[in-house]
Amino acid sequence: MNKGFLPIRRQEMEEQGIDQLDFVYIIGDAYVDHASFGHAIISRVLQANGYTVGIISQPDWKHKESITEFGEPRLGFIVTAGNMDSMVNHYSVSKKRREADAFTPGGVMGKRPDYATVVYSNLIRQTYKKTPIIIGGIEASLRRLAHYDYWSNSLKRSCLLDSGADLLIYGMGERPIVEIADALSSGIHIKDITFIDGTVYKASSLDNVYDAITLPSYTELKADKKKYAESFYVQYCNTDPFVAKRLVEPYKEKQYVVQNPPAKPLSQSEMDHVYSLPYMRTYHPSYEAAGGVPAITEVKFSLASNRGCFGGCSFCALTFHQGRIIQTRSHESLLAEAEKIIWDKDFKGYIHDVGGPTANFRHMACEKQAEHGACPKKQCLFPKPCSNLKVDHKDYLALLKKLRELPNVKKVFVRSGIRFDYLMADKDDEFFYELCKHHISGQLKVAPEHISDNVLKYMGKPENSVYEAFQEKYKNVNERIGKKQYLVPYLMSSHPGSTMKEAVELAEYLRDLGYMPEQVQDFYPTPSTLSTCMYYTGYDPRTMKPVYTPKNPHEKAMQRALIQYRNPKNYELVKEALIIAGRTDLIGFDKKCLIRSRNMGNPYGKKAKNQEKGKSKQDYKKGYQKKKTIRNVHKKKK
Repeated sequence: MNKGFLPIRRQEMEEQGIDQLDFVYIIGDAYVDHASFGHAIISRVLQANGYTVGIISQPDWKHKESITEFGEPRLGFIVTAGNMDSMVNHYSVSKKRREADAFTPGGVMGKRPDYATVVYSNLIRQTYKKTPIIIGGIEASLRRLAHYDYWSNSLKRSCLLDSGADLLIYGMGERPIVEIADALSSGIHIKDITFIDGTVYKASSLDNVYDAITLPSYTELKADKKKYAESFYVQYCNTDPFVAKRLVEPYKEKQYVVQNPPAKPLSQSEMDHVYSLPYMRTYHPSYEAAGGVPAITEVKFSLASNRGCFGGCSFCALTFHQGRIIQTRSHESLLAEAEKIIWDKDFKGYIHDVGGPTANFRHMACEKQAEHGACPKKQCLFPKPCSNLKVDHKDYLALLKKLRELPNVKKVFVRSGIRFDYLMADKDDEFFYELCKHHISGQLKVAPEHISDNVLKYMGKPENSVYEAFQEKYKNVNERIGKKQYLVPYLMSSHPGSTMKEAVELAEYLRDLGYMPEQVQDFYPTPSTLSTCMYYTGYDPRTMKPVYTPKNPHEKAMQRALIQYRNPKNYELVKEALIIAGRTDLIGFDKKCLIRSRNMGNPYGKKAKNQEKGKSKQDYKKGYQKKKTIRNVHKKKK
């Protein structure tokens, strides 16, 4: 098997004795040959199956010559926007341009276009009219059917149509990409490759489509948000590789997008094989002059032990992408990778993380999932842990102990998410004690997200009482082992279901806790999550009941400010929020008050304030009317 980096220039291809590459891989990230990067895994898997791959990283999308470095590939182009959706990579939740891109050399922003998958694919088509194009990665995966796009505030078509690509791989792509490569290599035309799980294709008729559910047409979806919520829930209930049906989304006459069932999860031996491939474990040396690729820092001394998540948070896209069935690597595989890490010249004795989407999930949720898959309409942990749920941390604990005993290792941290409700469901406390004693660096980050049970219900998270019990137990365990360690809770503002009433409840909770978060995450409506569907449609797709969603930027600013009510910069926003919520009892000098009383008059009609900010009285009247509308909405809600 070839070692060294894959070619990124024609000269390197020729030096490796390759006349024509099988695949040219266009990527929106810098080329980092590490198994935490999707392009590295797909390239190495193809290479292991006898195919040659060249990488064109971050081509200049304004010039079509930028994708012709290697000429036309024998089998096709593969296109991915990168490890992140390009729009999330570029913009904050307030739609402001981010200042840095961790996946670009030197952290420079702007090296990829918005909607990169579509732009790159269309760029290829300008030169190579008939060469197969296969798109994949998180951006294509979560935009595989009609989807709400937050940045344009519109319902967009399937990414497959807008890109002009021939096939779309969704989810984890190791199985589909090899099957596609084998089919193309055997002479099957790209338009006839309609039979591979984990792919989406275009069809001009449904004569050869079987065992399928036909969704509402794109025209219907655009006309009726309720239809979209219903369609989305059908998709949500067909994400399991064992029970999912084929889905058909009609567009105009004789134009259909067909989603095949998801690819089957990898077995442990298959996972081990994927992670044993000859990755160089770092970025391409050509980036050294620019200062390297910042994203490598978080993963260079970390171990990915699992995939998938049965947690089922509404705002998370994992159900649509990696799926709910846990796939794990063996201890032997992880120890072999750790052996490479501990002798690295830059290793300081700390393995930064051993985990995945959820660190303490090391096996399937229950035994039946191996044969029958995950339940389409039931969650493993929400609203309560399922009676069939297998709660056991022994395997994970045994792995951590083995890693701790390796030479040169001072500490093994667990930094990826710990699902605290799953931990609380374990009757054996050994892992809890070991976690606190050996695997935390003074603070543990967890994600209760909110404290209002009404909001948590929409989030798919456990009731607040579960987090409070966890918090108490965490405190007691640390006292018993003689350590002073803290919890850092991640909290989210403006999630669907959160009115000003619930936002104030969260502020009161933080007041009683004596804690003010340094950072607050506004709910970010990213493609293909339950929460985004609620945000766009105003319905909870699970029940089809209406759900209130804060959308007005000023209201969202108030909800965010309430979480950081102690910050003097937030005073006016907090005051206004408390007035809207009818909670002026929290303005004053009593110890229960969130802010001190200043002037309780109308903050929008003061001439002096208008002049100070350089705004006219008319401007302020307009602003006042807008804020008055927000208050009226919340009065009706109450």
